Amino acid sequence: MQLVGKKEQKTHRIAGSRIIGPRIAGPRGRFGVALAALLVAALGTACSSETGREPGKPEKPKAGSEAGAAGAPVNTAAQRKQKELARLAAVKRWGLAKPPLLAPAAPKEKPEIETRDGFEVDDHEGLPPVFTTIPTEEKIVFLTVDDGAEKDPQFLKMMKELDLPYTAFLSDYLVRDNYPYFKQMQAAGVTLNNHTLNHRYMPALPYEKQRQEICGQQETLQKEFGKRPTVFRPPYGNYNEDTLRAAKSCGIKHVPLWNAEVFPDKMDYREWDRDIHPGDIILTHFRGREDWKGTMPDMIRQVMKTVTDKGYAVARLEDYL
Repeated sequence: MQLVGKKEQKTHRIAGSRIIGPRIAGPRGRFGVALAALLVAALGTACSSETGREPGKPEKPKAGSEAGAAGAPVNTAAQRKQKELARLAAVKRWGLAKPPLLAPAAPKEKPEIETRDGFEVDDHEGLPPVFTTIPTEEKIVFLTVDDGAEKDPQFLKMMKELDLPYTAFLSDYLVRDNYPYFKQMQAAGVTLNNHTLNHRYMPALPYEKQRQEICGQQETLQKEFGKRPTVFRPPYGNYNEDTLRAAKSCGIKHVPLWNAEVFPDKMDYREWDRDIHPGDIILTHFRGREDWKGTMPDMIRQVMKTVTDKGYAVARLEDYL
């Protein structure tokens, strides 16, 4: 992996699939014991919060109640207990070394997102911000998956059972042969965002062609999945002013890139300290053994070991945008 500093040319920013960008100075284990402790905690919570409720009468939903993977509220103590027991069983079944840490509740006020220094275009005012990290002091990261080439059913099952949030960026030329796969993903609460129709190198295209790539994918996502996203990631992380102008004209409000990239056997980092930081966006791809030294579930085991060992939880990107 090659790391480079800021470029003098601001009209055209590149942050390709091998991570590059501005240089910033920066600062199976004892699963049984952890599992038992968490089971006791879950059961204790269930007992304490059931008291005071009329027998046979459903508990009234509380504001800010926890949500499941598909966004359905989890209100009662029995539901919370069942959800936690299922999650812990999934941790063991999918071979994670430790249970993933739980992310804090979504912020009541969204953070102000600005373009990262060195990632601007010449006339960036009024255009969607380009960023690699969400401003937060919480020890959270955000997992994003690009393109749609590999359609591994085990990945869908694993992420749903572990209740891990992630965001997908889809290119239609790779997705169109199996829309139902991504509809399953959407039904589990995953947001499907724009990664263009054909995954072209955007700065080489004139404005109108870039607009066709972005707006065309907006229309496809609306037709196939019922929603036009407001989040866009340019292929390879490459863009210029025309890209951002076209994206804005298609209804795009945010252009997240990434600060780390995960594979089944390693992680790459943008920063010189080769570490993750609060609010970092993590990139991976829909890939399998044909391209990787492992599967998508192997990739999830790799990223979860890394972030959990460092005390981080995976949060939902859309909750912060």
